[in-house]
Amino acid sequence: MSTNATAGTTAEPAGNPAPKPSGDGRGPGLGQLIINGLRSNMRQYGMLFALGLIVVLFEIWTGGDLLLPRNVSNLVLQNSYILILAIGMMIVIIGGHIDLSVGSITAFTGALAAVLMVSHHWSWPVASIVVLLIGALAGVWQGFFIAYLGIPSFIVTLAGMLLFRGLTEIFLKGQTLGPFPDGLQKIANGFLPEVGPKTNYHNLTLLLGLALIAIVVWQEIRDRARQREYSLDVLPAGMFALKLIALIAAVLVFTMLLASYKGVPVVLLILAVLVMGYGFVMRNAVVGRHVYAMGGNLPAAKLSGVADKKVTFAVFLNMGILAALAGLVFAARFNAASPKAGVNFELEAIAASFIGGASMSGGVGTVLGAIIGGTVLGVLNNGMNLVGVGTDWQQVIKGLVLLAAVGFDVWNKRRAGR
Repeated sequence: MSTNATAGTTAEPAGNPAPKPSGDGRGPGLGQLIINGLRSNMRQYGMLFALGLIVVLFEIWTGGDLLLPRNVSNLVLQNSYILILAIGMMIVIIGGHIDLSVGSITAFTGALAAVLMVSHHWSWPVASIVVLLIGALAGVWQGFFIAYLGIPSFIVTLAGMLLFRGLTEIFLKGQTLGPFPDGLQKIANGFLPEVGPKTNYHNLTLLLGLALIAIVVWQEIRDRARQREYSLDVLPAGMFALKLIALIAAVLVFTMLLASYKGVPVVLLILAVLVMGYGFVMRNAVVGRHVYAMGGNLPAAKLSGVADKKVTFAVFLNMGILAALAGLVFAARFNAASPKAGVNFELEAIAASFIGGASMSGGVGTVLGAIIGGTVLGVLNNGMNLVGVGTDWQQVIKGLVLLAAVGFDVWNKRRAGR
């Protein structure tokens, strides 16, 4: 059985009676199927609904400014590095761990990139590869202490947060260093080039949008077929068609907004590759299933033959690489490396993961959920800035949103256990 099907379906306790058939004796009725489908995906649907509600609210509150094509593009660019971190953090949390060092590693790798490119004039592709390798080494360092020495991840990454923040200050000598080469800047701030005849829209973006719609439809149909294969409840054909229409409409609106400005940002393509790649690994690869198994029940996972130390080591190695990538994107975005870069990034990534469906106990969550959670935070930040909400109240509101998301997870588990 695939991991996402396993994680998303709550088994009935042994003592519960079997579901009663509908009045005609042919099994659950239409209403029951819809309810079962909503229950099994409550967190995912709930966050999507909340995201839509927040977008509508701020679209009205800002007088239409939130969904201006230019602002939508800026929203992608401004939150790209948090979304990259959220993908890695979601995997760490699914595995039953936490990482408090990602903000400091982001700052450290950005500082290292600045020293190599600006002070020593390395070419940006070579320097970027070196920076990613250094991020991997940072992950190896922490993963070794956590996986093989058994030190709790909270303690190791707390130490890493202080260590890498100090190294950032040492490398930059307390000063801001820049600017970065144009090639690296285009990764964080650039857009895909225009191709084809001159129109009112970005042609390449329209083609990519159509391709994404085809992928989404294929994925949904395939997931539905898998659910049927494992005798899981699926949405009725009519509801499934409505779900497809809603997804197609959302992708189409997003595509048209981007195509109305400068097209797809380069960093959005990087995010798309990460989401598809990590989504596939977590759903279908053995290592992904082992991460879920470790977070869900570590003793049982060990008895089942899961190499928990190797998997934990790999999870933190991966987090180090993604933190380094986020460091490159962040530094290029602002065209400078700063000793204060990455402050509170770990909190943003953790919040995005929990808002997107991760569980405090581990073993639950999806890569797409991390993107949804990060987008919720990004829209909140952007919308509150547009309407002039102060940073103090912004922190209050984001804290309440995080508390509500985790509270909903606890309530949902207690309800499922009854």
